[in-house]
Amino acid sequence: MLCITVIVYLFPKEGKFRYEFQKNKPWLHEDLIAPFDFAINKSESEIYSEKDVITKNFKFYYTVNNEIAKKVEQKAEAELQALCKNNKCKNETAFTSKILKEIYKKGIIKLSSNIENRNGDYSIFLLKNKVSNLAYLKDFYTIRTAFEKINTRLIETPNIDKRIVLIALQNSLQQNIFFDESTTNKIQENLLSTVSPNKEMRQRGQRILSRGDMVDEEKLKVLNSLKKEYMLQVGGFANYYYVWAGQFLLTGICILMVILFLYNFRNEVLHDNYKFTFILLIITLIVAMASISYKFNILSIYMLPFCLLPVLVRAFLDTRSALFAHLASVLMLGLISPNPFEFIFIQIIGGIFAIFSIVDLRNRIRLFISVLIIFLAYSFTYLGIELIREGKFNNFNFDYLESFAISAGLTLLAYPLIFIFEKIFGFISDVSLLELADINTPLLRELGLKAPGTFQHSIQVANLAEEAIIKIGGSSMLVRVGALYHDIGKINSPTYFIENQYSGVNPHSELSPAESSSIIVSHVKQGIKLAKRYNLPEPIIDFIRTHHGTTRAEYFYKQFKKNQEIDEEEIDESVFQYLGPIPFSKETAVLMMADSVEAASRSLKTVDAESISNLVDRIIDHQIEQNQFVNSPITFKEVNDLKKIFKRKLININHLRIEYPK
Repeated sequence: MLCITVIVYLFPKEGKFRYEFQKNKPWLHEDLIAPFDFAINKSESEIYSEKDVITKNFKFYYTVNNEIAKKVEQKAEAELQALCKNNKCKNETAFTSKILKEIYKKGIIKLSSNIENRNGDYSIFLLKNKVSNLAYLKDFYTIRTAFEKINTRLIETPNIDKRIVLIALQNSLQQNIFFDESTTNKIQENLLSTVSPNKEMRQRGQRILSRGDMVDEEKLKVLNSLKKEYMLQVGGFANYYYVWAGQFLLTGICILMVILFLYNFRNEVLHDNYKFTFILLIITLIVAMASISYKFNILSIYMLPFCLLPVLVRAFLDTRSALFAHLASVLMLGLISPNPFEFIFIQIIGGIFAIFSIVDLRNRIRLFISVLIIFLAYSFTYLGIELIREGKFNNFNFDYLESFAISAGLTLLAYPLIFIFEKIFGFISDVSLLELADINTPLLRELGLKAPGTFQHSIQVANLAEEAIIKIGGSSMLVRVGALYHDIGKINSPTYFIENQYSGVNPHSELSPAESSSIIVSHVKQGIKLAKRYNLPEPIIDFIRTHHGTTRAEYFYKQFKKNQEIDEEEIDESVFQYLGPIPFSKETAVLMMADSVEAASRSLKTVDAESISNLVDRIIDHQIEQNQFVNSPITFKEVNDLKKIFKRKLININHLRIEYPK
């Protein structure tokens, strides 16, 4: 309930248009009548085109600074007085004053970047005393054309010192007409804001489409406009609670779908609080990511890494659980996606290919290959939809490919997220299992140094169990790692276990059967302590706990019974019995069988097909009689298959052990 409430809270509270439609597809619903007055929105290209026309035809605004002409004339006169001797510059001063008045009557314009390469017929608006008048560039001087006029007039005018006049004007002449950026931007923005997003109206009761009409470009614009207005009106305060109730109902159905799948096909996951919480949490996080992005318009919904969900669920659970969780999340996201059919279709295909591409994560390159496969699945699915919708390739939107590439690339976040969820929920992924399977880890190196016989036994059990679990279905990597670590408790007292006795001295000969049994049985408890000290994951520690179940140390039990010569009812079996628990999964059950038959095979004096077959049958049947597998989801057919595998593999595996009692 909390999961559903959080998801619904994050959803935008807007209505959904009741009809699905696609471009170049017939209208398959009843006749569509306008339920209210609405405006037909222009397309983005139409709005852009109108604004582009305004921008291209827009005339820039320039202002005149009248004070500059006076300052230039005063400065030119001062320059002449400084250059002249004996105050003989009357003609030059008169000429300079006259020519400056002529030039500044038109004005000298400063060439900004927006008019620098324009011809003389280019028009602008000239602001004088807050009044704008249309003018042309040819109506003004530039610094260059102003000096050209001055030179022309100097040639025509006698009795003046041309050099002095030119020097004075070069030091004084300035532009007095400047680009008014502030006014230009303000007026341009006002003009652009006048572009209406709508082009016409449809009246309430007007027929929009009839059944069978083709949804062409124009009708698509009308439908999109109606859809937009419909969602705004339905999302109003008056309808808020109805929208909320609808979202709650549909979200609840999607979550119920996941629960029913787990109940019928993955009951152990449903009853595992950590795993069930993980599935609901990852669904909630994915939906929250999309809702927040949609609400605040952060990213395109197609840029978001929705394939993270199936990748993460598959890393810790199985493919079918990953698929159903992905389906549930995609169906919920269809409630907020702009084009539900397109979005759901693309995401389902991408998620399925993501699951198929990461059957295991033992090799890191698999995730990079998965990213490529997800991108291709997205792209080709979108291409197919576009070809159906447009009927041609010309209008293919390549921006979608960029979004798909970003979405697929973000799937690489699965690696750090796998590590985080492992720590939060105590899960273990193939990536971590691969690291633990390295025999150079400190704990396995210590096992190999202190108990080499046990180390070799563990490797043989790992090979047996791995091939067996592949046959009946299960995590081969998990059972292999569990087998490598199941006997680490023997590190503390290796010589008390026959596989590590190479000197011919057996320390059990100096102990009573009860004392010997206590040491042998304690290797499980010692192994658990050692595993926790080395921070092994709980799923691996489970193999240490269960690999002997609640069986007895039969050899020492028989020996004690024989020496004491008492009835079986009078014996305290707890001294000789492992504490358990019994195996609870296929993997732990397979390890228990593989461990027992591999150890027992070492005691055979004659190794042949018959003796090994009898040994395997006897040991596994005895474990079944002791109810060691009643908590494991394993069938009799699978047990028979396991026996065949063990018999075949054990032919070439043998070393001396104390013969097991029959």
